[in-house]
Amino acid sequence: MAAAMHQRLMEHLTTAVLLLDGELRVVWMNPAAEALLSLSLSRVEGVALCSLMEQADGLAGVLSKARDAFHPFTRREARLAMLGGEPLTVDYTVTPLSRDELLLEVEPRDRLIRISREEALLTRQETVKVLTRGLAHEVKNPLGGIRGAAQLLERDLENPAHREFTRIIIEEVDRLRDLVDSMLGPNRVARHEPVNIHKVLERVRSLLLAEHPTVNIERDYDPSLPDLAGDEAQLIQAVLNVARNAVEAMHEAGTPAPHLVLRTRARRQFTLGAERHRLVAEVALLDNGPGIPEALKETLFYPMVSGRADGSGLGLSIAQGILHQHQGLIECDSVPGHTEFRLLIPLETRHD
Repeated sequence: MAAAMHQRLMEHLTTAVLLLDGELRVVWMNPAAEALLSLSLSRVEGVALCSLMEQADGLAGVLSKARDAFHPFTRREARLAMLGGEPLTVDYTVTPLSRDELLLEVEPRDRLIRISREEALLTRQETVKVLTRGLAHEVKNPLGGIRGAAQLLERDLENPAHREFTRIIIEEVDRLRDLVDSMLGPNRVARHEPVNIHKVLERVRSLLLAEHPTVNIERDYDPSLPDLAGDEAQLIQAVLNVARNAVEAMHEAGTPAPHLVLRTRARRQFTLGAERHRLVAEVALLDNGPGIPEALKETLFYPMVSGRADGSGLGLSIAQGILHQHQGLIECDSVPGHTEFRLLIPLETRHD
């Protein structure tokens, strides 16, 4: 009776629990472990756990040490990957129950790490937004005075050559004003109307092919994605900024056979920042370019930060600002030869 109750309790735990024998073979696992490792007990019972893994991050050594020393061991943020599966970041604890039994508890960390990273990103973005708006206010006030003074001076000058100088002043002031406005991002509140995200991507694709006909742009769409509530024009601008940045980086680096993938997926019960959403649209842009320099990764979405010689450093900052207006955000992972930007947008109907 007690044993049945204990097993029932283990089966309802959200923590993945596995029981291994002295040869580190799977004896039992609860449903949480089956879900986490994408394995069924009936298929792997009696199989050595580490033989099922493509990446074990020293797990076999920790299991053996716990068994031989008869002492529990814990590893934090270990990377595990089942054969043919996605890598997982986990915390795990090995507890020897006897010389022939080991209890392995596995707690996934990917979601917590991602939430922590997103919260830090949102905090940094909010800080940058406040600083940028303050800077813009301080810059635009004297620019207005300089422009007004140059116009007054131009009216009093008779020499055309001198008036040319005042026109240069006015044009440069206007250019700086436009630059400051660009730093502030979209200057109107986003509309929230039904938008087909694939229509947005097709528009971006056509614009990119017109600018860069040699780039191979592959589509990988999820046709089941419903419309989202958003501003089509602003979403086109956000996706175009990210995609154009990727394509131009590939061209500047001389990437052979530049390749860009536009991919859409639905993410269920997905957390953005501190808020959990029932359904989120993921728009991923994957390229085979040079990757993002390590020194730029933390400040990639700040205004005036660019990894390209002729970049303004505003495209990604503006894109992130547009996603914020849609309650979403942009994530990025990059290594040389593979960069992935993910635009995450909630699909719930908004009531602003």
